[in-house]
Amino acid sequence: MCGIAGIISNNTNNVSIAILKKMTDAISHRGPDGEGHWINSDCNVGFGHRRLSIIDLSIVANQPMHYLNRYTIVFNGEIYNYLELKTELEQKGYIFNTNSDTEVLIALYDLKKEKCLDELDGMFAFALYDNYEKITFCARDRFGEKPFYYHINNDAFYFASEMKALWDADINKEPNLRKVFLYLAYNTQDDTKNLNHTFYKNIFNLEAAHYLIVKDGKIQTIKRYWDICITQKSDISFDEAKERILFLLKQSISRRLRADVPIGSSLSGGIDSSSIVAIINQLKNINQNQKTFSARFKDFKNDEGEYIKLVVDKFNLNAHEIFLTPELINEQINKVFYYQEEPFGSKSIIAQYFVMKLAKDNNVTVLLDGQGADEYFAGYHNYFINLYRSLILLNKKEFKIQINQYKNLYNNKFNLESNFKLYAKFPKLKNNLRNYKNIILKAPYLKQFNKDFLNEFHQFEYPHIQNDNLSEELKLSLTRVGLNNLLRYADRNSMAHGREVRLPFLNHQLVEFVFTLPDNFKLYNAWTKYILRETMKDFLPEQIIWRKEKIGFEPPQAKTIDKDLIENSINILNKNKIINSNVLLKNNDWEYLQASKLFET
Repeated sequence: MCGIAGIISNNTNNVSIAILKKMTDAISHRGPDGEGHWINSDCNVGFGHRRLSIIDLSIVANQPMHYLNRYTIVFNGEIYNYLELKTELEQKGYIFNTNSDTEVLIALYDLKKEKCLDELDGMFAFALYDNYEKITFCARDRFGEKPFYYHINNDAFYFASEMKALWDADINKEPNLRKVFLYLAYNTQDDTKNLNHTFYKNIFNLEAAHYLIVKDGKIQTIKRYWDICITQKSDISFDEAKERILFLLKQSISRRLRADVPIGSSLSGGIDSSSIVAIINQLKNINQNQKTFSARFKDFKNDEGEYIKLVVDKFNLNAHEIFLTPELINEQINKVFYYQEEPFGSKSIIAQYFVMKLAKDNNVTVLLDGQGADEYFAGYHNYFINLYRSLILLNKKEFKIQINQYKNLYNNKFNLESNFKLYAKFPKLKNNLRNYKNIILKAPYLKQFNKDFLNEFHQFEYPHIQNDNLSEELKLSLTRVGLNNLLRYADRNSMAHGREVRLPFLNHQLVEFVFTLPDNFKLYNAWTKYILRETMKDFLPEQIIWRKEKIGFEPPQAKTIDKDLIENSINILNKNKIINSNVLLKNNDWEYLQASKLFET
């Protein structure tokens, strides 16, 4: 895990060690263990690196790394199956001078070029310069766990792990007003028509599962190299599917325990993080004491201490907890904004920041975390809407059975039956009605904006589009909108403290397999993640397996953020002619605060 930066140019004046040093200094928190800089002999390609040492702690594994007198790489992330790949490469005659996964990656690229990406089980963002072909090959992992930002102008292509490195290379920090509008109007961080856009103009992110090739400062190609198939379905039995899931999850966790530094786990008390802890308990040495890290909240109904304790006691964990207070959150909130760079979701992100700090304070460098399971095992309640719409059309009898199960389990808390039949017969109707309300009627939530700002942006279509098919909705959450933001939060929060987060549920073989399973393996009798619950029920306390509520590190929302911060943010947005401070949304303070940060220099 590291920080990378670089410049590829058709003008040698753009590339210098001094600029590269400024870029890597801006992201020094990502790599506190070392730094390196390199410029090619033609002086038109330069790479910079900040190192967080995880595998092969020796200096020979430092970056930028060179191989075969042909390739130079800067690499951020981990290739978890590097040992298996290294054995295969050695059999083909490749020789290695380090024990690092970085060198394995370069050799694999030499052998297979862009097809090397198909072989990787890992999280990564890297740039690799080929001195023979005079091209730079850049790639990002399948799910987007590791970031890759870039800026391109007439003379050069700049890239970095965080945008602050680009700003320190004198690239303008100018807000993307379209994204600001979408965020304040619809509370979305994504522009679904331009997924590579960031909240800043002329700074883009390389989308997950994509690679690009740069030559002479210009992008030659951008291409997706992996996608999820939702049409291929398996006829495997439920019990066979459970066995396969357990095997793949164990394999994934085992690979993600490979490190030359101390490893622990995040523990929230939910089934995802608890499952990882349970499997690590099976894989670890008998005398090894497993460390976990959790956020707690005193006198708050959403505190998960009761469930955390169940897991801690069952596996005799070395548990570490931090109790968060409004005062503590306010004390650090500007630091969280600084590291995140763009608006983020709920205040649970701040809690995650403190969990990473807790790991650092206890000298644990790597944390395994349960993120990613919800987006394909169907862990959110809104996925029931997709399931029930399909059932109305395909099996009305089963629809009635399942929706009654839902009402009984949740005591009629949600009226999911509303408009199901209408929207099932006319799947585009709901989105069309939303667009009509947005464009023609000018919904109340649009009145908060400055008139000129609204006139420029209000014609956009309503950005939240819901699929009627469950598999399509899960794929949307996993690959386009939803998970991408959660991964950014985790990357910034962990790297702010020089920690590494590894996500066992984001093993592509496991994900691909679960997508072949029928809907009722995932959502059944009103239970989310049904097959995961059944898979883990022999390993975890019953109270964990059959929890109905879903919380995560969620702190109290009320009375958390200082009022002076909110008032200042409103003044900033008003001054920049974004909002009308006389017509504000009552529940939009958190969004106003974050949007205002985009306008700070």
